[in-house]
Amino acid sequence: MHYTDQLQSPRLTTRFITTDDLTAWQEYCSDPVATRFTSIPGKSPEELAQFFIDRTLQRYAEWRFGGQVLLSKETGEFIGLCGLLLQDVNGVNEIEIGYHLLPRFWHMGYATEAAQMFRDYGFENYDVDSIVSLIDPDNTASQNVAKRNGMKLTQKEIDFQGSKIDVYRITRQEWEEQKV
Repeated sequence: MHYTDQLQSPRLTTRFITTDDLTAWQEYCSDPVATRFTSIPGKSPEELAQFFIDRTLQRYAEWRFGGQVLLSKETGEFIGLCGLLLQDVNGVNEIEIGYHLLPRFWHMGYATEAAQMFRDYGFENYDVDSIVSLIDPDNTASQNVAKRNGMKLTQKEIDFQGSKIDVYRITRQEWEEQKV
């Protein structure tokens, strides 16, 4: 499965993550509000950042997509991560859009812009009937991004890797109708 970086949106460009991104990613991992839904008990911010990067590099190597670094076109700043993820949801392989932004870039529309860029990339490059976002039922900010990405809640509080998550989904047909 071919997965490319250097995607472009009006304000963002992407590149694959590297181990050199550890310091930048620690900013996210050090914020307890940002990591409320993604932290791993017992891991320090440094360990969590390393875990995220290692897992992403493993995803790339296994052809399971992975988050990409979001960079500001204007300043070159590291804004966060967004990308496609191949997930097993109740025994079905689904392409998910995942996103995590540094808190200082929240409420600026970057998450929606990035999610829409990867939604379009997913439908334009892969033969899938739908794309999902897997979101904690209490994560209203991510739910709002998914809704702005044209997604609808299709499954509520399913078991996913030992946690309850909601499945937000957009079908290819819905995506095509949005483009018109």
